[in-house]
Amino acid sequence: MKEYLRFLYRCFRVSFVGDWRYQLWMLLLTIFVLLGVNAWARQFVHGLITTGMTDQVSWGLFIANFTYLVGMAAAAVMLVIPVYIYRNKELHDLVIFGELFAVAAIIMCLLFVVVDLGRPDRMQHMLMRFNFPMSLLTWDVVVLNVYLLLNLHICGYLIYSRYRKREPGKWFYIPFVFIAIVWAISIHTVTAFLLVGLGGRPYWNTAIIAPRFLASAFSAGPAFIILTLMAIQWFTSHQVPQKAYMTLRAIVVVAMSINVFLLGSELFTEFYSDSAHIASVKYLWFGIHGHDELVPWIWTALAMNLVALVMLYLPITRSRKLLAPACILLIVGIWIEKGMGLIVPAFVPSPIGEIVEYTPTLNEILICVGIWSFGLLIYTIFIRVTLPVLSGQLVADRIFHTTPNAAEEFAAANNGQSTQEVLS
Repeated sequence: MKEYLRFLYRCFRVSFVGDWRYQLWMLLLTIFVLLGVNAWARQFVHGLITTGMTDQVSWGLFIANFTYLVGMAAAAVMLVIPVYIYRNKELHDLVIFGELFAVAAIIMCLLFVVVDLGRPDRMQHMLMRFNFPMSLLTWDVVVLNVYLLLNLHICGYLIYSRYRKREPGKWFYIPFVFIAIVWAISIHTVTAFLLVGLGGRPYWNTAIIAPRFLASAFSAGPAFIILTLMAIQWFTSHQVPQKAYMTLRAIVVVAMSINVFLLGSELFTEFYSDSAHIASVKYLWFGIHGHDELVPWIWTALAMNLVALVMLYLPITRSRKLLAPACILLIVGIWIEKGMGLIVPAFVPSPIGEIVEYTPTLNEILICVGIWSFGLLIYTIFIRVTLPVLSGQLVADRIFHTTPNAAEEFAAANNGQSTQEVLS
């Protein structure tokens, strides 16, 4: 326990060390976090009237980001599968970056739920009065928190084992890896069922939402990890194998192709059959009676997704310079489609036929920016601490030679110095 506390203390100190680019990035994120805290304090004092939500549109930007980030968190499993199921050892270290991103994404999800409640004391009411197993909201709370604990355990144990220069016990983390694979699918499926189960919102009453959630998640999540790996290789000396980019690129291509196919199938069903929730679909894609605030957004998202998919199909995106723009287009396009394009139209028109449009307020946007900045701040710190451990620059002061070759391995990891020389 003493060594583990020392490990945490050294990680805390390392998180403050970096060049001017690192310091500037952390400063900007901190400023946005403080602006978000100030905006949330204003909402806490005056209530949800500071947001653009109304009695007709009771879910807005907060829940839109929540549904998007749940998928991003689930996408961490896309790195776990090729490593532990197909035994791809070249990508072993990269799993940690995916797991760390899942932790940051789940923390942001929980924060978006808290700010959407309006008053944080209502969280206690929700937690103390579980209606299990009938309430889907209870299921969502359970799967999100368990997934957070699973990823904290997996990446924390792997990093600490590398810090101690010892082989991690497979029995202590491999079972949790396979549980996390199933749990990653469950968190997005349960979130989709949370929407599908609301009978008063016909726009969500379709079984295709759950597979669309998974397809879009397994597109945007790996795309974000690709950008993370590019940033790591660009700003640090850590080398990322080309196979990692190509593996993630292949996952994104397959998942995004399925996502576009499911979207086309859903639109055909709605417009051809003139189903019960055609009014919400028309409002989203073409507008109703002059109300068309979301129309430019959804067509922009469709254009971004199609352009990104075409770029990914072409061999030119094997180059990282062209792969990055495709990933950025895809991430933004899916955020618009899966966030605002999925949540808001379900409330327009209302069950009694009212058409009340939703526009986020500046205060609402600042809160969202603050939460995103906090998540990126945590993720940046995680990466800053992990890289020295993976490269062998941050290791335990005491190495217990439990194997015949341990002394030679330690010397090789420390530029030929022995244990005594390093300690001195």
